[in-house]
Order: sequence, then C-alpha cells, then structure tokens
Amino acid sequence: MNIHEYQAKELLKKYGVAVLKGHVAFTVDEAVKAAETLGGPVWVVKSQIHAGGRGLGGGVKVVKSIDDVRSEAKRMLGMQLVTHQTGPEGQLVKRIYIEDGCLIEKEYYLSFLIDRATSRVVIMASTEGGMDIEEVAEKHPEKIFKVVIDPVAGIQAFHARKVAFGLGLTGDAQKKCIKFVMAMYAAFVDLDASIVEINPLVVTKGGDVMALDAKMNFDDNALFRHPDVQALRDQDEEDPQEREAANWELNYVRLDGDIGCMVNGAGLAMATMDIIKLYGGAPANFLDVGGGATTERVTAAFKIILSDKKVKGILVNIFGGIMRCNVIADGIIAAAKEVSLSVPLVVRLEGTNVELGKEILAKSGLPIITADNLADAAQKVVDATRKAKAA
Repeated sequence: MNIHEYQAKELLKKYGVAVLKGHVAFTVDEAVKAAETLGGPVWVVKSQIHAGGRGLGGGVKVVKSIDDVRSEAKRMLGMQLVTHQTGPEGQLVKRIYIEDGCLIEKEYYLSFLIDRATSRVVIMASTEGGMDIEEVAEKHPEKIFKVVIDPVAGIQAFHARKVAFGLGLTGDAQKKCIKFVMAMYAAFVDLDASIVEINPLVVTKGGDVMALDAKMNFDDNALFRHPDVQALRDQDEEDPQEREAANWELNYVRLDGDIGCMVNGAGLAMATMDIIKLYGGAPANFLDVGGGATTERVTAAFKIILSDKKVKGILVNIFGGIMRCNVIADGIIAAAKEVSLSVPLVVRLEGTNVELGKEILAKSGLPIITADNLADAAQKVVDATRKAKAA
C-alpha cells in the first residue's frame, strides 16, 4: 500500500525524522490559509499523487507570495498530472501540500528497502539526489552504495556512520545525518514498511539534514497490525480493477497487452503470460484466483478482466488441485452470461473434476474454445485475438 508524501512525512516525524513544516489542502482557500499559517516568505506547492516525477510534470512549484500560492493551487487542483510513472493518462490531483521553503546546500538520495535475496534490510544511498535512482544506476552506478543490516541485530551506530561517511558529510551535518538514519530505520521496522525513500535528502545552508520528499510503501500482509496506517489508504489513487480485485482477495495487476488471463497460482500465471508472449501475443493482466476460490470470486475475476477495454481475448488456464475445475467452469459461465461476453474465450482445464468442468462448459451453449494443453491454449487465444482485432 502506498501513501501520499504529506502522510509519509507525518509518520516519519513521529520517529524523529527531520521534515519541513507543511499542511495539506483540498481547496484553494485551504491552500491560502496553510500558506498564511506557515508565514513564508517562500512556500512550495506540491501536488499529491502516488507517482514520482511530479516536478517535471508541473506538479511542484516554488512560490514567493500568497497570490502565487493561490494561482498555483487553482492550477494544480483538478489537473490531470502526467509523469513518467503515471503513464500518458496521468492522475487527477485532488489534494496539494503547502510546505515551507528552505535554502538547499546539497541534495542526496536515501532509502531503506528489503533485499529478498539476502533477507536483509538494505540502506541505499547516493550523492546524486533529486534524480530518479534508476537513471543514476544506469549512468553512474559507482555513485550508489549500500549498507546491509541484519534484522536480528538491528541497526547499529556504525551503519548510520557508514551512510554519513559515504555521502561525504562532515561536522554537524554528519551527526544530524546519523540521527536521521537511525530514526528512519525505526520507522521502517515499526511500521512494517517495504520501502522508505527520501529523494532528495538535503543539507540546508544552515546545516540541517531534512527530508525534502518522502515515499513510503507498506507490506499489505502486515497492515492488520497498523489500522492507523491502513486508514491513510487513498483508493482514488489505485487502479479501479486492482482495487476491485483486492476487495475480492484476488491477486491482479493490469498490464499493457490485449489478452486477459485468469489462472490459479502465481507460478502458473507467470508461465501463462510467458507462453502468450512466446506465441506472439501480449498479456493484459496478471490474475491469480488462488487455490480456494468460489464461484462468486471467479465470476468477479472474470468481470474484472472484461472491464479492461483493451482486452480482445481471454485465456483461462486452471490446474485443479485444491481448486476444482467444475467451480471454475460455473464461474466462467455465470460471468460470461452476466457481462455478455463479446471477445474470444479459450479455456484450458486440468486436474480435479476436469471432466465435469469440460462437460459444464460444453453444455453451456457459449462459444468457448477449449484446449488440451497450455501450448495449444496459447496458440488458440493468440490466433482468436488476432482474428477478432482484424474483424
């Protein structure tokens, strides 16, 4: 689960992470009031969406008068902000953040994340702050360094000193950076975050070390321990299909292709997408209905796939172990009838109650294309999709 910048800063501040003063605003009047409360003489008006690159898209502006705060608030609120992370459709700005300005001496990059290969917490830092870390990794990989922390022992002072030394900080700024890193780790662990990213981390002209921006992402499986964090969820920022899938406890990720996939099991879903690509098609989604799906959940999954207007064909690939093929068949038929199926549908069933499942599909009266194996299914759905697009 992602949260907005201002929400991340509020959480980090509770752990002693240094942030600038600011207030969220949902209207122009609230933005003006926030600026007057902060006092100025410089403010930063920031659009709040779950995407990076806001500045390049015109979603972050430094202003020096209340009138400019008002005009920028009018411009940003309601705009469709397009960044490299939103895609060409952009994201609607419904809230902005009015923050104090500061005199920046130097910008850095700092993040905490989980390295699943080593089961360790990793601090990643760079002297190239304010840039996309992917761009830094591509052009200047030598300017990124990592500090690995054993979660059993936790962070030690020497870990934080390594970060400060690696960033080239000295004197008072070095001490403040060490305190900053220790506080950031505490927030990362206590809140079950999967990433905390500060980009840029800045040293001000006055020698303070501050989080100028903040991004936090949380482990969905641990949110039950943090109702206060869960309450920060902004459903308007989520993909509608992914949001609906979450409500049905389905694992769904929308992709850019035109062949919808419904599979049980993450590994089988990945293999299904791979073989669609092998035969010249492009998957429109990853969708794992899980091993214990009901007819209702399968119906919901089918409707979610079809709600994507880019989908021109569907492949259902089920290996029935825990999941019974007849349940999948019932769900497919119920959904197809409810949404008036208008695209080619290829179904490959194997496993528990497979013959019953095939019989149910055969007697449904629907134009369902059956397949004997995965390769056969992929070839058939790619061919059927091409014919549908050409028609």
